[in-house]
Amino acid sequence: MIPLKDNVPTASFPLVTILLIAANLAFFGWQLSFSGSEESPELQRAGIVGLSERDQASLEYGATPYRLLHPGEDCAIGVPAGQQGADVVCQGTPEYAQASSGAAPLVPLDQPPWWVTVFTSMFMHGGLLHIGFNLLFLWIFGNNVEDAMGKARFLLFYLLAGVAAVYAQSLLDPSSTVPTIGASGAVAGVLGAYAVLLPRARVLSLIFLLFFVTLVEVPAYVMLGIWFVLQFLPAIGQATAPVDGGGVAYFAHVGGFVFGLAMVWLFTKRRPSLGGADPPYPVY
Repeated sequence: MIPLKDNVPTASFPLVTILLIAANLAFFGWQLSFSGSEESPELQRAGIVGLSERDQASLEYGATPYRLLHPGEDCAIGVPAGQQGADVVCQGTPEYAQASSGAAPLVPLDQPPWWVTVFTSMFMHGGLLHIGFNLLFLWIFGNNVEDAMGKARFLLFYLLAGVAAVYAQSLLDPSSTVPTIGASGAVAGVLGAYAVLLPRARVLSLIFLLFFVTLVEVPAYVMLGIWFVLQFLPAIGQATAPVDGGGVAYFAHVGGFVFGLAMVWLFTKRRPSLGGADPPYPVY
């Protein structure tokens, strides 16, 4: 189910929503400026292969759970004892000590302070589909939430939702050195706020049913409820059977959405109106 538009008009120009979209696009362009196939000169000199310049940028500016929960500890790329491939190792861990005493030299990551990466990670993405869906959801649902909160409050709400999402994912595995990137958690906070503010709004959605594709108008609470269930169930699976490596940060989505549900009224200045768009008959 892919949302295309809602039926709720905005009372003001969604400046912050547009600026957030522009910032995400700018960061993604910056990511694409790095090679996706070649290692950085530092890695080449150390003989470490398999991590491109673009991967290294994600490691440096993404939100690494271990760093977020162990402030002051920096990370590097090394080859721990007993491993053939390179891995991210962080100070204070046995893997860091093993890699330090190994034959291959450690390559320090040029990481900004841990608290900076909490915010830079929100504007980085792993590919076109990743950023495309995030910005589509932000555009459709963000403008009405911005309308209800006002520009400054909406910006603060968005960033705090992203912080809540990053830490929700980090607490799943505090020792993880796999960075979290993407606006999904912050956008999930916007979805949670929208579900509270405009549950009866109608969302025109593209629905795929086996070999058929159709357009259907569904109430916002139905669509966002389905979206949340599709995030929550895999999140429970990750909690009970965690896997190493990358993938979808479902706990970030759940954490952001729950933040939006819980905190929306602290930021809302006025409840938005459907503007007469609500029909006098049920919509399914």
